[in-house]
Amino acid sequence: MSAQATALTSGKPKPSTWQQVRETLGLPVLAFITALAVGGVIIILTDLEVLGAFRDTLGRLAPAGYTRLILSLVLALVAVGLYFGAERVLARVMKNPPYWQTVALSVLGGVGSLILAYFLLRSAGFDQALDAAQKAVSTAYGAMLEGSLGSLSAIVAALQSGDAEARRLAFYPMLESLVAATPFIFAGLSVALGFRCGLFNIGAEGQLFMGAIFSAFVGYSLKGLPAVIHIPLALGAGALGGAVWAFLPALLKAKVGTHEVINTIMMNWIAIRLSEWLLNGPMKRPGTANPVSPTIEASAELPRFFADPIRFHLGFFIALGAAAFIYWFLFRTTWGFEIRTVGANPFAAKYAGMSITRNYLIAFCMAGALAGLAGANEVLGLNHNLAVAFSAGTGFDAIALALLGKSHPLGVVLAALLFGTLRSGGTRMQNVAKIPVDIISVVQALVIAFIAAPAIIRALYRYREERRAAAH
Repeated sequence: MSAQATALTSGKPKPSTWQQVRETLGLPVLAFITALAVGGVIIILTDLEVLGAFRDTLGRLAPAGYTRLILSLVLALVAVGLYFGAERVLARVMKNPPYWQTVALSVLGGVGSLILAYFLLRSAGFDQALDAAQKAVSTAYGAMLEGSLGSLSAIVAALQSGDAEARRLAFYPMLESLVAATPFIFAGLSVALGFRCGLFNIGAEGQLFMGAIFSAFVGYSLKGLPAVIHIPLALGAGALGGAVWAFLPALLKAKVGTHEVINTIMMNWIAIRLSEWLLNGPMKRPGTANPVSPTIEASAELPRFFADPIRFHLGFFIALGAAAFIYWFLFRTTWGFEIRTVGANPFAAKYAGMSITRNYLIAFCMAGALAGLAGANEVLGLNHNLAVAFSAGTGFDAIALALLGKSHPLGVVLAALLFGTLRSGGTRMQNVAKIPVDIISVVQALVIAFIAAPAIIRALYRYREERRAAAH
């Protein structure tokens, strides 16, 4: 039965494209905005210049200033009360107030009270402290934005100059963000595919390591091959390594019901320690004391599109192709339908004649192959060798990516671009604003916390699901 026929027989109208986009992207976008706001508060509370400005202002505050300070605090409390209690306030005036009136009162009343409190604080003598707080946040996030996307003025000047080298350098931060996002796309798709089948593939990090081991070995051991053969072989080896590493926990899950979280966590550490042993033994580069593999052949390197220092390479487009393939597989094939059905309700899927074991194995091995491609991307596209601890936790970040992207390939790509941008801009933020790069991890953790507890976002932004909104 088609989706339209299902909608007609169920008596529910089919949601529009806008409603589907809103439900898919609305909460993640609001969660990210809220995480940035909380991160800004943390930056203010940990900035010594801001704290010193507030301390100095309190030390010389006049009696009238204390009065305005108290009034501003009261107004802030009123703003919070109006924002969260607007429905109760209106309920005392009218019966069943319209939803838009509740939103209008909460937003206008709350924001208006906060604006008034802000100007009262400035008039009380806290103008320097407030300016310092604004400067701290704007400098930090401005440096992060410039470090991840580049300077708009520099890009415009480079385009007008006609100098190819200037254009490359102007677009370097943006391209570097795409480079950082590429392994996130592969690994995020890996975890998202597992989620679609009801599996928690927490072993993407280990599968990533195995993919890197396999691709590095093929990359440096096979010599004399043309790139058109060597690159697919090395990428295929990486995918195979990840799939092999995912097969055992998949088999245990399918046959004896062993929980995949425990198995994949253990497989992570086995893969990491195995890579350390290999790099100190069979795969160690001759003539060096460092635990690093031989450099892969030039024919196995993923082509780069620009001269150094730009590292943007073919792997990004391969990752986009993988995302398009996973979308097609999940939503346009019978196997994908079965995987999604097993993930939604394995008992109903089994009753309908679908093989739980087969779908677990397919989903887990495909997820492992995707994670393996993330490792192969790092070896073939960036490092050109395998080193100890080459991954900065990409496989673990992939869990956050899958949650943020709602386990949808498009959502995962967008989330990966976001995380790549944050990761790329964090270094400049630390150098320019002297804000520890760990604030990026804090923002990422807050995003996941808000995604995991959507009731917080719905309460903060008066955000309702379409089906609930339609009832009013």
